[in-house]
Amino acid sequence: MNQGKYIFAQLTDFLPRRTFDRIVSTYSGNKYVRSFTCWNQMLCMVFGQLTARDSMRDLILSLEAHKSKYYHLGFGATVSRRNLGTANEKRNFKIFEEFAYVLIEEARNSCYKTDFEINVEGNVYAFDSSTIDLCLSIFWWAEFRKHKGGIKLHTLFDVKTSIPAFIYISNAKMHDVKALDFLIYEAGSFYVLDKAYVDFKRLYYLHQQKAFFVTRAKENMRFKRMYSRQVEKTSGVKYDQTGKLETYYPSKDYPEKLRRIKYYDSETKKEFIFLTNNMDLAPTEIALLYKKRWEVELFFKWMKQHLKIKSFWGTTINAVKIQMYCAIITYCLVAIIGNKLKVDRSIYEILQILSISLLDKTPVREVLTNSDYK
Repeated sequence: MNQGKYIFAQLTDFLPRRTFDRIVSTYSGNKYVRSFTCWNQMLCMVFGQLTARDSMRDLILSLEAHKSKYYHLGFGATVSRRNLGTANEKRNFKIFEEFAYVLIEEARNSCYKTDFEINVEGNVYAFDSSTIDLCLSIFWWAEFRKHKGGIKLHTLFDVKTSIPAFIYISNAKMHDVKALDFLIYEAGSFYVLDKAYVDFKRLYYLHQQKAFFVTRAKENMRFKRMYSRQVEKTSGVKYDQTGKLETYYPSKDYPEKLRRIKYYDSETKKEFIFLTNNMDLAPTEIALLYKKRWEVELFFKWMKQHLKIKSFWGTTINAVKIQMYCAIITYCLVAIIGNKLKVDRSIYEILQILSISLLDKTPVREVLTNSDYK
């Protein structure tokens, strides 16, 4: 029952405060802090994400216009540009990283889809990275090229829930394939990868964990066919072969059988050659699984367009990571609210409505469900 709370305060009620406080105490986040706590800091950052503030000055200016509401919004009494900037610079980003994973777990449990197009028992993950360009003269630690800085956002995207399951932030210099070393593989789950991740030693480790991968073969891969399966050419499948790698080092790195499928996509008029260690699914299902990889690309595009992960409110690596994890916290919070309130809208639509309604006192369910834009 709404008791005259601001919509922003209603949203933050969905955040598990006790869990956050436990994480803060683990890292001594509030040590020597008098008033502007880690909780106040996170709420300011989430407010900035929801209202799409471009800079720290922009965020503080919009907050100072509502000083009388600080207590009711949960910001604390001492919000200032200096306080927020110092907190982002010095407080451990691990606090926000761990809390982001708590919300990721909750969002994945609440948003699970049972009507997935392909009948697979495990989860389906798409793994990819996106480079975020930075100005090297300001972000001196993010050296990428001679006159350019950047960071990479490596994301394991859960296709069945549309929620990122794993996030890793690295310097843009790091090769994509090295991010595979940070994943913990689930037996029976599918990992859909671009051909930039074809490293047979790492793929064999994934295979040993009883997980499955779907990727594209590189042009120079030498493959010794052992036998072929019968295929229906009208479905777009040109061949479905089982065999082993022929080149010396790759065959040592991956000594077991692989499956190679050639598929013609009538929509794009392109041919694709897929590699997988799954011998049971139909070749068209393997092609459809690879098509699902595009969802992680859409996630990156959505994040860059609708949340603040391209313009930063601090210049240190700690401040950048805190802002990135607060963006993930905001994304998961919106997904959880949409699911718990049974709102039949996309995350984008919910975010757009909330961005101009945070200081209203209407019940949040009413704001999200009453208007009929169609």
